[in-house]
Amino acid sequence: MHLFNLKIIKKQYLALGMLIFVVLFLFNSKPAFQCQLTPETAAYLPTIYGITPTYARLAQKADLTRLSQTLMLVKNFHWIVIEDSDTKTKLVENLLKESNLKYTHLNVKTEKPKGSSASGVEQRNKALDWLRAHLKSPEGTSGVVFFMDDDNTYSLKVFDEMRKIKKVGVWPVGIVGGMRVEMPLVTDGKVSGYNAVWKPYRPFPIDMAGFAVNATLFLDFPEAKFSRKVQSGFQESEILKYVVTQQELEPLADNCTKVYVWHTRTQKPAILNPKKLKKPLVPDDHIEV
Repeated sequence: MHLFNLKIIKKQYLALGMLIFVVLFLFNSKPAFQCQLTPETAAYLPTIYGITPTYARLAQKADLTRLSQTLMLVKNFHWIVIEDSDTKTKLVENLLKESNLKYTHLNVKTEKPKGSSASGVEQRNKALDWLRAHLKSPEGTSGVVFFMDDDNTYSLKVFDEMRKIKKVGVWPVGIVGGMRVEMPLVTDGKVSGYNAVWKPYRPFPIDMAGFAVNATLFLDFPEAKFSRKVQSGFQESEILKYVVTQQELEPLADNCTKVYVWHTRTQKPAILNPKKLKKPLVPDDHIEV
């Protein structure tokens, strides 16, 4: 009888040990565990509105595909894609439909005056117009706004960070401005300066991918927008000056010591001119690339 009781106790300890192992495994496998959020849990997360200008080029579909497959792993994400075009293209339309992401597809043609080098101005402003109308509607949900280039590289951690934002959050960006990392400098939990060498006199010398804004601020400041009167590199300062001061910036990513986004750029493909080839190529105009 005593031996029988010992066997039962051993089985109970074994079961308890296996339960502890499973719990520890789940918590130590944090990225996989986070992806198991139920729809009910995810509904309480602030919505992230990602604003992405895009334009027709050979690598466009490749860049948007790569980005969309990162965004598929982000909960409560609304992708606002704005084409630099007079009309919406089938390429972007089909890619968005196939992504199964929550999205809004817009278009506006760039009207770039002589001497202006900034890109994405009209597209981002078009998205902000849509956002303001959306936030005023019954379907509108509060959250944060993130201006995303279509050829940057994003860690999922950057989206976790921006959900903490109260007003405007900032973080480092890798491979930008001629530096390994361009970043805000933090003293006693506040932004005290910037580690930037490209036009360091900018009011906010940070990259477009280095901040996100509480969406309601664009209702509080309806005049906040990008400007054709401002050159490339100053657009970040142009939008931020409406909604925040340096003292109010919220340093994220472990007090701006971690890089979760990189300003990568897709190299322009070098395609051979068929007319210069001795042997004609098989026609491929019917294939979408």
